[in-house]
Amino acid sequence: MKKYALLSVGELLVDVIGTEIQNSILDTAAFERFQGGSPANMAANMARLGMSSAIVSCVGNDNLGIFLKNEVAKTGIDISHVATDETQPTSIVIVSRTKGTPDFIAYRTADRMIQSHHIPDSLLAESAIFHTTCFALSQDPAQSAIVDAAKRANALGCRVSLDANYAPQIWPDRKQAWETISAYCSHNALVKLSEDDAERIYGHKVSEEQVIQDFHAMGADLVCFTKGGDGSTISYEKGTKTIHLGVKPIEVIDATGAGDAFWAGFLTGWTEGKTVEICANAGGNLAALKLVTKGPLPAVVDKAVLY
Repeated sequence: MKKYALLSVGELLVDVIGTEIQNSILDTAAFERFQGGSPANMAANMARLGMSSAIVSCVGNDNLGIFLKNEVAKTGIDISHVATDETQPTSIVIVSRTKGTPDFIAYRTADRMIQSHHIPDSLLAESAIFHTTCFALSQDPAQSAIVDAAKRANALGCRVSLDANYAPQIWPDRKQAWETISAYCSHNALVKLSEDDAERIYGHKVSEEQVIQDFHAMGADLVCFTKGGDGSTISYEKGTKTIHLGVKPIEVIDATGAGDAFWAGFLTGWTEGKTVEICANAGGNLAALKLVTKGPLPAVVDKAVLY
């Protein structure tokens, strides 16, 4: 019975996304502006489902920052913890629209300026889940602030969540990335990562068994390994239990944001006390809705779609 089902911490930025499906940014001629950033999308997806959510982030003192706060506020997210940095402009990511993993270029500025005082204990204590991403963890001062907050969150009864969406162009020091991810996961984390994420983190193809084993060894309580059209594997209770989830064939319209939709559905079920199997199916159902929707999910999504 917390004030917030989800406290999402990390990048709030402008996604400049291609208007037509192409293989890469090189082939993309026209773009459209959207509110972006995986933590913001996670909070927005849960708010669309009627779940209370708040975001801790940092934007620049500029019109793009105003645009982002206005867009996020429309979804019902509490934006009172979005800070404004006076020295750095709002961050921008240019993204291709694709049926596979998007091609992107990130211009990192204000998003990385999150400080420890932006995430007080009082906020953690009134949140059920503390969620972040590898993007948010990749640069200081946000890196140190978020890892410290995860430790405090775990101690205060706020469950720690990670989207392990590692990308070498965002975080080129892979050794330091492993150390930081391990420090974060050590706080009994719930972790989601895809096959593509795993290959980028390891620097080569790796079996799902190895990935799951390694993340549990770091301290993660639950590991959700998504495999696109092959479904997902969820290993939980420190690896003592495992379930496999298949997927129904659908006509993909837009894969951008499908991972965020999956995890939002999963965590919504989790905060409502559902079994891991029901949570996994809830995530799959919301991801399927996103895959057949161009652009963001609708402003309001009937929670019944999850179950």
